[in-house]
Amino acid sequence: MKIGKFGEGSDLQYQDTIEGSLFDIADRVIDLIYTKYLKAAITYEHDVRVETYPFPREGVREAVYNALGHNNYADSVPIQIRIEDDAMYISNNCILPKDWTTETLMKPHKSMPFNPSIANAFYRAGYIEAWGRGVQKICEACQELGTPNPEYTVLGNDLTVKFTALESAKISDFKMPNRQNVGLDVGLNVGLDVGLEQDILKIIAANPASTMAEMAAKLNVTKRTIERTIKRLRENGKLIRQGGKRYGYWKIL
Repeated sequence: MKIGKFGEGSDLQYQDTIEGSLFDIADRVIDLIYTKYLKAAITYEHDVRVETYPFPREGVREAVYNALGHNNYADSVPIQIRIEDDAMYISNNCILPKDWTTETLMKPHKSMPFNPSIANAFYRAGYIEAWGRGVQKICEACQELGTPNPEYTVLGNDLTVKFTALESAKISDFKMPNRQNVGLDVGLNVGLDVGLEQDILKIIAANPASTMAEMAAKLNVTKRTIERTIKRLRENGKLIRQGGKRYGYWKIL
């Protein structure tokens, strides 16, 4: 799978290639998109931090899993995710069932995966359901965020779904991350939100024994996002851990 952040036209700002098992890709790609490629608009409701991303996470997740399950791997073309300020495009090679069109996809339909074995494995692992509700769930996620429904297009064997960005959540001054802090290995990619780093340090200053789970709950983000951001803080010499996991505490440098 290839992910690219684009500016105007063909301006490729940076990119990643994710390789490995399909389960491994499924586990890593969504966090990568939402920590490295997107920034959230920050608001506060009753003193609680609220992060609003321009694209619905659950909808993007469902579209990515659909691409992994329905991709025609015989063509050896990677699934591609193109991210712009105004839109996100997820494209994969796919042979639609006979007589199916983009209009058919948007209506209720039964599950007819192009790769039944992959779909069955994803179903048993809990990634997807087996009722053909993927597109419906994507539409519901878009409606919940307040963005238009996804747009599907087919060109030859190329199927592309377009997500339109939520206007109020767009942050146009997103800069290319420091490549010294971003490795080629997806496992080394970390959150780039400086505001999140500051929030974590404030929590630690108030309670050095705070756990990552507690920080995630207070900041309304995933525990994995906290883990990656703390890793970056430690690598940059801003934070160290004293003692063990159970009785240790954080020390700000």
